[in-house]
Amino acid sequence: MRIREYRPADEEAVVALWVACELTRPWNDPRKDIARKLEDSPGLLLVGEDGGRVLGSVMAGYDGHRGWINYLAVDLAWRRRGLGRALMDAAEERLLALGCAKVNLQVRDENEAARGFYEAIGYRLEPIVSFGKRLISDD
Repeated sequence: MRIREYRPADEEAVVALWVACELTRPWNDPRKDIARKLEDSPGLLLVGEDGGRVLGSVMAGYDGHRGWINYLAVDLAWRRRGLGRALMDAAEERLLALGCAKVNLQVRDENEAARGFYEAIGYRLEPIVSFGKRLISDD
């Protein structure tokens, strides 16, 4: 398995992975999220592949103050083999190279497996309330 930057030919496989991992929502068009990432910082959208097959992804972001992790996904059949950790390590390395001192991420409250994974790799639950506001509708 190797980790590399996303390529446009990966789009269908990545979107299918995100759907299978239940990361998408009706109000968020994953293809538009990919397009926005490619406009902003394409080197922060990574995929894990084996034999040309996309098995995982992670999208990172950096605003000059904090880093963010989105769309960490691992094919259900490939979980618990270190791919999620490897993707996170690669994303963190790229963020650190940009000068990022701290990484944030959001997990849906009911996603116990994701919460356990992030805690196991050193992330801590912080006493923060997350607010959001859509500026662009994907409808």
